[in-house]
Amino acid sequence: MRKGITYPHREGICSKQAHADFPTEGIYEREAGRAGFFGPAAHFHHKHPPTGWSDWEGELRPRAFNFNQVSDSAQLSPWDVPLLLSNQQCKIRVWQLQQAMPFLARNADGDELLFIHKGSAELYCDYGHLSVVEGDYVLIPRSTNWRLEPHQPMFILMIENSDGAYSLPDKGMVGQHAVFDPAVLDVPAINKAFKAQYSESMTQVKVKRHGEVSTITYPFNPLDAIGWHGDLSVVRLNWRDIRPLMSHRYHLPPSAHTTFVGDGFVVCTFVPRPIESDPGALKVPFYHNNDDYDEVLFYHEGDFFSRDNIEAGMVTFHPAGFTHGPHPKAFAAGLAYQKKRTDEVAVMIDTRHALAFSEQAKQVEQPDYVYSWRESK
Repeated sequence: MRKGITYPHREGICSKQAHADFPTEGIYEREAGRAGFFGPAAHFHHKHPPTGWSDWEGELRPRAFNFNQVSDSAQLSPWDVPLLLSNQQCKIRVWQLQQAMPFLARNADGDELLFIHKGSAELYCDYGHLSVVEGDYVLIPRSTNWRLEPHQPMFILMIENSDGAYSLPDKGMVGQHAVFDPAVLDVPAINKAFKAQYSESMTQVKVKRHGEVSTITYPFNPLDAIGWHGDLSVVRLNWRDIRPLMSHRYHLPPSAHTTFVGDGFVVCTFVPRPIESDPGALKVPFYHNNDDYDEVLFYHEGDFFSRDNIEAGMVTFHPAGFTHGPHPKAFAAGLAYQKKRTDEVAVMIDTRHALAFSEQAKQVEQPDYVYSWRESK
């Protein structure tokens, strides 16, 4: 049955539409929303910034982590690096790989999504050979054998989907070719490079299942396929092939930038785009409480226009249940329309269920981040 037209209630002094044409100067809009920007929402107008707290006690607070400083992330095996943020459906790690893997890896717990933050490599897997470079997403289906041969030291963000398979988002009325055309997705090839690594030498496979690693030894290299057919494969997408949805009159919510959908979470990509030009349109991310989802942002490159003192390789965490939004200087710059274009690249992971932090994550936390919204004197 088709959903009918609804007419939201209006109370007091409020704008005619969300994120645009505020009724008076010096007010701050806040969105309270359900179901990750897809459900019911209310838009409040406040006299003070919703992030203007003077003190904070307790564990439910915004956090920032410097993943560049994770001490155990340089390992030959991806299964030897520590979990940093995780729940039953989504597990987040970073991995720094300096040299060619001497064995194969296989994740029997879930699909693995690699984001290549630094470096490049040759990837060999059950499906063939694929060259990967900085800025690539590499989606590896559950129980695929694979290994990497880096050309330079690599820094990789790993996002495990432990409760299902990754899919592409429903693009609705903008059509399947919006954001990125699936035709840009690359798959491995059984080419000369792949055939050159056929071998009768002993090869080990490190298999992770239930968080434990088993080692299977073969008297040959099991990456020996001569062909395959089907619609299941490793696939690659580079952020430079993403063409973001934009409106010069309306600041689109983060959900408009969804790249992959996992079970219980989404992965979004923020890429350079023009900033809204309409005089009445909000030009920075709006203050909001995403009351059903934890939000994780991994900063890849550029000038992160809504944040202060954040550098590439850092991560911010905003839990469900409290308001967050742009830092004061970014909010003021947006009102003044100082920038006409963003140049940031960031990966966002929004999870339906609460994330836990490992001890390794706590060791690289920036404890003063909760007070980074304070107005500078």
